[in-house]
Amino acid sequence: MLRLAGTRLLEDRDYSVVDAALSADPVNSCMVSARVESAGLDPLRLGGELWAADSRPLWPGRLQGLCFSGPNLIPVSGNAAALRSFAERALRRARTCSSVVGPAEQVLGLWEELEGEWGPPRDLRSPQPLLALDRAPATAVDPRVRRVQPHELDRYLPAAVAMFIEEVGVDPRHGDNGMNYRARVAELIQKGRAFARFEHGRVVFKAEIGALSSRVGQIQGVWVPPDRRGEGLATAGTAGVAAVLVRELNRIASLYVNEYNSAALSVYRKIGFRRVGEYATVLF
Repeated sequence: MLRLAGTRLLEDRDYSVVDAALSADPVNSCMVSARVESAGLDPLRLGGELWAADSRPLWPGRLQGLCFSGPNLIPVSGNAAALRSFAERALRRARTCSSVVGPAEQVLGLWEELEGEWGPPRDLRSPQPLLALDRAPATAVDPRVRRVQPHELDRYLPAAVAMFIEEVGVDPRHGDNGMNYRARVAELIQKGRAFARFEHGRVVFKAEIGALSSRVGQIQGVWVPPDRRGEGLATAGTAGVAAVLVRELNRIASLYVNEYNSAALSVYRKIGFRRVGEYATVLF
């Protein structure tokens, strides 16, 4: 097990202890759990590294802090000392992640350690209520919301781009003419995790299951075009995606949202989502 800057680089032989740590809070850890369950802990397969804080466990088999470093930096757990050790390791190389995201306490604590070198951020979003639904939606589902088919990629992609620009504030096509973003959207469609309602070939509702672990599915990219808002499309559409997760896939449906987005919070409450935690995101 490799050691650097007060952290341990976790490997496949650590899978059981990592799985136990992630399973302790499956909604909070969904993004990391989904990667670990499908790829193990080898960095090449995982698409990043999983770090543990290098402190003596309170008892054998317990991790004192856990952090994923890849396209996003995701501190899953850890106290101030653990977060400091994660920051020390992250600062040993140039920043490559596009965001720091995860449980608010860990993200904000880690950002305090990183801000002097990595700041200022393009945006800091906190708090972001983390919501979950473990039963059938309380509202009607839209029967016209369905999985997007691979041959519909070119019709779906403009809506995905519009959502990304509106939500994240940057154009995902920048730099490579959209090739990487197109590939990511195509992969979600291929896996049956992109959903839409089409009217005359136009997307009037979209959402995706961005991360899917054995226990939780995290909904992302909920979007309705501006000229169709206020018609209930978001409520019925999101309820439909949540129903797929709960009824068909036997998962908890989850998502997180900016607290200032009162319209979205109202939609999710109507569906039956309840607040189970708090996220924060630092965007670069």
